[in-house]
Amino acid sequence: MTEYIVTGRSNGTTRLGSPYCNLKVKNQKEEFSLAVWDVAPNDAPTVGQLVSFVTMQNNDGKRSAKRGDMLPGAMPDASHPLYALLPRPIERSTWDATISNLLAMCPNSPYSEIIADAADKLYQPYSQYPAASSIHHAFRGGLLNHVHQMLHMLEGIAPCMPYPIRVDHCALAILFHDYGKVQTYSREGEAQPEDVLLGHIYISAVALQRELERRSVPQDEVQRIVHIVLSHHGQKEWGSPVLPCSQEAMLVHFLDNLSAKSDTIEGSPDMEYVSALGTRVPKPKA
Repeated sequence: MTEYIVTGRSNGTTRLGSPYCNLKVKNQKEEFSLAVWDVAPNDAPTVGQLVSFVTMQNNDGKRSAKRGDMLPGAMPDASHPLYALLPRPIERSTWDATISNLLAMCPNSPYSEIIADAADKLYQPYSQYPAASSIHHAFRGGLLNHVHQMLHMLEGIAPCMPYPIRVDHCALAILFHDYGKVQTYSREGEAQPEDVLLGHIYISAVALQRELERRSVPQDEVQRIVHIVLSHHGQKEWGSPVLPCSQEAMLVHFLDNLSAKSDTIEGSPDMEYVSALGTRVPKPKA
């Protein structure tokens, strides 16, 4: 029986009210998505867990299985051959190096201490939560990797911008832009009541505003930095309360989109249709 590791999971309910889950699974030879019927949200497997199937159906490329045909396994340790197939949180040294490089790009910033303190405090919680329940960075620690990707890209793109930007404003906003996901998701990626009642953008913006006001940052600066968080989804139909209206806000929006979309492509099986992209993803041949 073939063994896989679960690299992504989302839950749903059929029109008749029956629960199911969509799994992304992978081993050294293949990766694919499949629906498993009659699986409740709290049932195994979770992301990172091993799983195998007695049998599965394949209807024009759409795979599915019944709950009784799925055999959840253990959580593998580092010695297991499939362990390395699941993305893991970046090392603290990598995170710290990126923060140091960004601080060096704005040596006279009045926000250097706030950036350094926030980066120090946020590494651990971000390493425990996903950035989404599915689509992109949907694994424990994915939130850390997503935020780091944006900060790291800021290092390279900021010097190439045709107009002046405040790197410190961008770095602060990036550090906090998805802060709310620590409350709106469980560590396994399940949506929490806060996700429906408030949403991660509101929670993130409020947390950043409170931190800046606690540090006695002038109100006009608070508004410009918090605006970057409020507008980082870019369009109102994508959940953005306001539209980006500064160089910094537009840059952070595109960094967020680039990190999310590139991870979506990387994590999609060959020729799978991805609704977030509106297309299939043909993978390069080995």
